[in-house]
Amino acid sequence: MYHDRQLGAGPANVMSVDVEDWFQVGAFERVIDKADWPRLQHRVEANTDAVLALFAETGVKATFFTLGWVAHHYPALIRRIAEAGHEVASHGWDHDRVFTFTPDQFRDDLARARAALEDAGGQAVTGYRAPSFSFDARTPWAHRVLAEAGYGYSSSIAPLTHDHYGWPDAPRRPFRPLADSPLIEMPVTVATVLGREVTAGGGFFRLLPSSVVEKAIVRSNAAGDAAIFYFHPWEIDPGQPRVQSAPLKSRIRHYSRLGAMAGKLRRLTANHGWGRADSIAARAAATLA
Repeated sequence: MYHDRQLGAGPANVMSVDVEDWFQVGAFERVIDKADWPRLQHRVEANTDAVLALFAETGVKATFFTLGWVAHHYPALIRRIAEAGHEVASHGWDHDRVFTFTPDQFRDDLARARAALEDAGGQAVTGYRAPSFSFDARTPWAHRVLAEAGYGYSSSIAPLTHDHYGWPDAPRRPFRPLADSPLIEMPVTVATVLGREVTAGGGFFRLLPSSVVEKAIVRSNAAGDAAIFYFHPWEIDPGQPRVQSAPLKSRIRHYSRLGAMAGKLRRLTANHGWGRADSIAARAAATLA
């Protein structure tokens, strides 16, 4: 059992959920056409409701980085998230990676997603997470666009090397990416297994022993930092459809150990203190002031 349930004032770590459906993930973006999304089996509402039930059971408040597409199709779900005391934040409109945008396209994507999320949830959206952690060396303008749009914080960087994402030269602690803006960037926490760095959450949490992520959380807290953990609602859904046309590597990553995820999450929430990203961002802003 771990004993870091509080770190200074407020919850120690960020529990975050990237709300997207099983067919909207980066692993399938080249094999499932967006034009086909309406005819596919939508499971995001039921899966996110299951996450909400798990959090209610364990007393966790979290941030739900949600696609505008999901808010547009399931506005009542967004209201339930907000009414349960969780933060509704933006994950962009439909999971396009930020490095595929021009600055103007990114600005439009932010505005479209935010309008859908705020209309559905009835609360201001001040946080953002790029799909697939797609802030990197190719997007030097991204934080500026976020700041100009009035966002308070971002959690859009994975400070490591990965075949789908990563910015290994980025800081690993919360930082101000712009000298003239209060915007805070909170990179996802990095764990280490057999000398390799991985993100502390998502597929790696499903696939690897829980101790890998547990140790990363303890290490972050010992350094005075909040750990940033994330997962997706589809990761607790072993009954979701299988995409046989996807590459083998993508299928292994996506489908392995889905049945184990809910139990691992319950244990993780019991072992550490958790809260919303906006609360941790506010604390980081005070420290960095």
